[in-house]
Amino acid sequence: MHKQKPLIGITMGDPSGIGPEIVVKALVHAGIWKLCRPWVIGDKTVLRTAVRTLGSLLTVMEYPNLRSGPYSPKTIHLLQVKAPPRKLVIETLKTAASLAIAGKIQAVVTAPIHKSSLDDAGMRYPGHTEFFAAQAGVKDVGMMMVGGPLKVMLVTTHIGIRDLPSVITQERVLVAIRLTKAAMQNYFGVKAPRIAVTAFNPHGGEGGLFGNEEMKVIGPAVEQALSEGIMASPPLPADTAFLKAIRREYDAVVAMYHDQALIPIKLLAFGKAVNLTVGLPFIRTSVDHGTADDIAGRGLADPGSLIAAIKLAARLARKRSKS
Repeated sequence: MHKQKPLIGITMGDPSGIGPEIVVKALVHAGIWKLCRPWVIGDKTVLRTAVRTLGSLLTVMEYPNLRSGPYSPKTIHLLQVKAPPRKLVIETLKTAASLAIAGKIQAVVTAPIHKSSLDDAGMRYPGHTEFFAAQAGVKDVGMMMVGGPLKVMLVTTHIGIRDLPSVITQERVLVAIRLTKAAMQNYFGVKAPRIAVTAFNPHGGEGGLFGNEEMKVIGPAVEQALSEGIMASPPLPADTAFLKAIRREYDAVVAMYHDQALIPIKLLAFGKAVNLTVGLPFIRTSVDHGTADDIAGRGLADPGSLIAAIKLAARLARKRSKS
């Protein structure tokens, strides 16, 4: 029975944030054990501290490598990462990526990290997504947020508003549309997905009155997508695009920037939304929130998003194993 369940690698997140705490809380959830075999990748001292802080009855068992069992919902099965504190986060991610690329685990689920942790280790990446893309040697990857009735692909992620006009290019929009189609087909079984593409400016630019990105950048990308047989909408005002998606008139949304995508997702599914990376050769999901240092170590963190991320990763892995 265990052999039929996918092996999911869960990175513990930044030691100073809520990552270790929500990992411990999530692994108490019986629904996870029904779907997969969870392995935590990280450090035993950090996780045991989290167990003690929470008064959890789970036992942290350290293993030098992955093994088939025995599995127990009362145990955190830990793959210990040997690294100095400054390198612990980056080595945890490297370990997860290498195991996934080698096919030794069927998915990676990541708890939140400080972006500075990558920087401190000498790795210049904005976040997990770009790091995993580099590890896998792939160029075109995207961040899709999955929550409530919405599946939203972001054209850009952690970029300042003032820099967006120069960063939102026709190629980036087209790649996001293509990745959305692939995700909906490969992960969610929608054979001919209907994709709503948002405008960048208010009211879709009003024919150039409020900006011309719709005419010069987004519209041409949509035209190219249509020529490839992808059912993509013309640039829609964001409020219209999300309303239509919630009403099931579209299967997914391509949004131009971070807050345009995350505000509706978090309004509808905060604490239960999942960040799904599309374009990697392996399944990777994550939480919809950050490290929340202000409440770390106090037992207050909600594990809902991590539980949802693990469950989605497990379902996608099971589907992939059957295809």
